[in-house]
Amino acid sequence: MSLKDKIRKAVEREEREYESEQRMKEKRSEEYEVLEEVFDKSTLMTIYEFMNEGVIREIYGVVNSGKESRIYWGIGSGGEEIAIKIFLTVSAEFRRGRLPYIIGDPRFRDVKRNLRHLVYQWAQKEFRNLKLAYEAKVRVPHPIAIKKNVLIMEFIGRNGVSAPLLKDVELKDPERMYRNILLHVKRLYRGASLVHGDLSEYNIMVWRGRPVLFDFSQAVSLEHPAANQFLMRDIENINRFFSKLGVNVIDVEEVYRVITGGTADLREDT
Repeated sequence: MSLKDKIRKAVEREEREYESEQRMKEKRSEEYEVLEEVFDKSTLMTIYEFMNEGVIREIYGVVNSGKESRIYWGIGSGGEEIAIKIFLTVSAEFRRGRLPYIIGDPRFRDVKRNLRHLVYQWAQKEFRNLKLAYEAKVRVPHPIAIKKNVLIMEFIGRNGVSAPLLKDVELKDPERMYRNILLHVKRLYRGASLVHGDLSEYNIMVWRGRPVLFDFSQAVSLEHPAANQFLMRDIENINRFFSKLGVNVIDVEEVYRVITGGTADLREDT
């Protein structure tokens, strides 16, 4: 190959790289336009960092929106579907509604009362709780990464459509689902030393016929002074839901003893 041809090919390669870079900038600009309507500069920079690191390859629309957070559907580094949970740093109800779950948790003794710092700690708390639950073989979204108020985790669903909530599913075998959920509550308690604290048919998804527990930001360690109270409330919520479906539910106190190890185990059905 002549020197002239080498130079021409090098120039063409540089042009292709430049065009590719410009397309990427345009794409990210479009993505930012969607996000800028809601999120502050710090949050946008965190998302940008995740994209530069390759953790987020693509980011699309909102799949769930609440008072304290929004969840976006995205594509991760390996082409897998991911959920991008962004905790709002301006939520007026955050301090009042969530502070009791942090105060009293020995893992957060040094937490500051500044709202933004509280939100960052809340996001970190959910990541840690998910990690502990996942390692204890509780069916939860696999946690991938955390930075400030942005949590990246496995997307439960397909092609951007979230798995349905337990409350919206017509169960073929309600009793089996009931016992399966209690099994995972037991694993959470014994294997991860955690209590969900807000478990109900609204934060359990059903995917491929099995339950997936989510929304772990308020979960507390067994050392939390209200851990037993939260566990009883979780059991009551699950019993209430399944009793309406005609399931012969186990007495709340008996379930509590089973989960905490005070009596015979639940049947294993993963």
